[in-house]
Amino acid sequence: MSGGVEPAADGRPRCPWGLSTDDYLAYHDTEWGRPVHGDDALFERLCLEAFQSGLSWLTILRRREGFRSAFAGFKISAVAEFTDADKERLLADAGIIRNRAKIEATLANAKVLAEWPDGELDALIWSYAPDRAARPAPRTVGDVPAVTPESTALAKDLKKRGLRFIGPTTAYALMQACGLVDDHLAGCVARSTEA
Repeated sequence: MSGGVEPAADGRPRCPWGLSTDDYLAYHDTEWGRPVHGDDALFERLCLEAFQSGLSWLTILRRREGFRSAFAGFKISAVAEFTDADKERLLADAGIIRNRAKIEATLANAKVLAEWPDGELDALIWSYAPDRAARPAPRTVGDVPAVTPESTALAKDLKKRGLRFIGPTTAYALMQACGLVDDHLAGCVARSTEA
């Protein structure tokens, strides 16, 4: 296996990670690497990437609707109002990952972000998007970094502003998932044609 694009069942070339399950294929083709904007939408992705830490993304993807239900659709203002009773409810919810540290970080982050002006999270995250034209398309999975200078700086900035459970690797996964970078491999049908 070269680590480059591979044909899916439909014969069209895809990143190899997207071929293992139908869930991954749908996510790969319709969401991953597509630009995401809006404070609540980015808060959701930030939270889910934190919950994914140490786990398979497929675990999170298959529980995403459970997470959305449990966390009020990831509406920052709603999650910021969660109480200790809500925390206990979340710790008992089998539809999500019941990790106390991750749940507490999500609630604490919502409280911090609720104090920010509308659009500030979106503007901050997107200010770390590298110039797409300066980044060649990765040819193999091995060409895709886990951390970049931009993700390191983004994680540092978010932490400085009071957010928890965000490191350079999680920040880079967020950047990939939300379209700040396009790490679809060269030749992948889902790769953006934009420079």
